[in-house]
Amino acid sequence: MVPYAPRDGTAHAADVRTWLLLAGGLALGALLLWFGSADTWNWQPGLAAAQPWRWFTAAWVHLSAAHLGANLAGLAVIGWLGVRARVRRADALAWATAWPLTHLALLAQPALQRYAGLSGVLHAGVVVVALRLCRSPSAPERGLGVAVLVGLAIKLLLEEPWQGALRRTPQWDFAVAPAAHVAGALAGALCALVLAHRPRAPGR
Repeated sequence: MVPYAPRDGTAHAADVRTWLLLAGGLALGALLLWFGSADTWNWQPGLAAAQPWRWFTAAWVHLSAAHLGANLAGLAVIGWLGVRARVRRADALAWATAWPLTHLALLAQPALQRYAGLSGVLHAGVVVVALRLCRSPSAPERGLGVAVLVGLAIKLLLEEPWQGALRRTPQWDFAVAPAAHVAGALAGALCALVLAHRPRAPGR
């Protein structure tokens, strides 16, 4: 049996592995930088041009053990969704491209002077995999994709990102940045539509 064989007959096992490798790399980076200095690696808009590594490393910095644990759990869910959706290599490329774009988009929120965590990149991954599910030949999987997108949209609206750069919630001992979640979702949608959802050329 060929794993994850789509309608065009080509196997997508390698594509799923690429998705899982990206998720694993995000998790490993977060674990390694748990022992580093947050201010060396987090997102700071004033240093975006001079220290471009922050476009990536901001996702690996976490502000508490609960923050790290919740985001690692989120990565595990997105990894599972990628397997369920039979993602392609282009989906992994879209997610990887959305990673730095999520942080660069935070330049549109100048009041946010520091940002750290995987949540923005996680929102990007959710959108990429949900859009792939929406294109599935299986009606239940399409329904799952739509449900994920609708649930994510409701979550973003409830966070009221228009109310300011930071928001205090009882669940966390630090301020949440709703703009990062919106930035991740938009970056994921853009990258998926450009890179992962182009129509196939005839015969390919």
